[in-house]
Amino acid sequence: MEIYLDNSATTRVYKEVAEYMTKLMLEDYGNPSSMHHKGVVAEKYVKEAAEKIAKTLKAKPKEILFTSGGTESDNIAVIGGAIAKNRSGKHIITTRVEHPAVLNSFAYLEKEGFEVTYLNVGADGRIDLDELKNAIREDTILVSVMAVNNEIGAREPVEEAAKIVHDINPEILFHVDAVQGYGKYRFTPEKSGIDLLSVSGHKLHGPKGIGFLYIRDGVRIVPISYGGGQQKGLRSGTLNVPGIAGIGMASEMIYKDFDAKTEKLYELKRRLIKGLISKLDGITINGLLVSMEEAKEMPDEELLDVIKKTAPHIISVSVSGIRAEVLLHALEDKEIYVSSGSACATNHPQLSGTLKAIGVKKELLDSTVRLSMSEFTTEDEIDKTVEAFEQIVPMLRKFSRR
Repeated sequence: MEIYLDNSATTRVYKEVAEYMTKLMLEDYGNPSSMHHKGVVAEKYVKEAAEKIAKTLKAKPKEILFTSGGTESDNIAVIGGAIAKNRSGKHIITTRVEHPAVLNSFAYLEKEGFEVTYLNVGADGRIDLDELKNAIREDTILVSVMAVNNEIGAREPVEEAAKIVHDINPEILFHVDAVQGYGKYRFTPEKSGIDLLSVSGHKLHGPKGIGFLYIRDGVRIVPISYGGGQQKGLRSGTLNVPGIAGIGMASEMIYKDFDAKTEKLYELKRRLIKGLISKLDGITINGLLVSMEEAKEMPDEELLDVIKKTAPHIISVSVSGIRAEVLLHALEDKEIYVSSGSACATNHPQLSGTLKAIGVKKELLDSTVRLSMSEFTTEDEIDKTVEAFEQIVPMLRKFSRR
């Protein structure tokens, strides 16, 4: 029985989305820039996708820019946004726990002469709003805060942060990396004060290689790539019509029965956490603001309330005495697939900056795995995963050289 618990790395594409995309690749394969009928048909799919996505955000279709994924969306928002505003100042703000797509964009801008302030986070992975307020200066032009942390599932107070930023200076651009949050929470950027919002298709049961960037009407972005001038010159290149149609349909589908899906994920998360901490010693769930002893004794409903302060689908588990890579492969032998951290950085192994930022003990930094669920995850899969941990962990600890 295959149990896939690495949905923060990528998700299984909805069957309907795959079938829809196949039709476009085999039948309606025109270039939307072409003036003949095939091109017109292709352009219609692009417009329909923008309309579907905009509806989920209560936004306008013209505010949706299609990209190759979350990384490009973040790059365009951060780099293109900062360069567009650099006459007003060169001070930009982000957090220490952002995805590399944001952190490396800030690192690039720092080399180009921008000054960066990195906000700290608490043990729950959330920023301090007072620290944000105190960090804003007259020359601040852009603030970027992720919606959901990709490693521990911390939910950042983006609406409160946006209000603080714009109350001080409405001209500051406020960007949200919503790659792990879109489809798990509802976003209304205009109402929430979000100027720029990044999303990736393969995190919401859509295809890989496609994403979008919400750009609030009136916000100016400088393009960071050049070519034929597609998408109003903001992002040149022949549009990936099957991918665009796919992310449009996936966006629509993931928000159907949204409340029921979210409640199911939270209950599965509670079930997994309670199973692990009640049956094994030396287990730490990162990002929860209660001790493991307190969590063990909590009634299910009370524990659920604590868990609901985090994202519904991500669980960061530190297992004392066992290296993450060893545990990952031991689970893989049982056809249970988890991650040892962000899949976007697996080719460059290093200790997690997020885990360091929330104060995880040094000896646990290399003993942490991430389990992430989707709407396809079942209770039976969760129970079998707990059973696998019960079998594997004592054995691995017994043979550990530590």
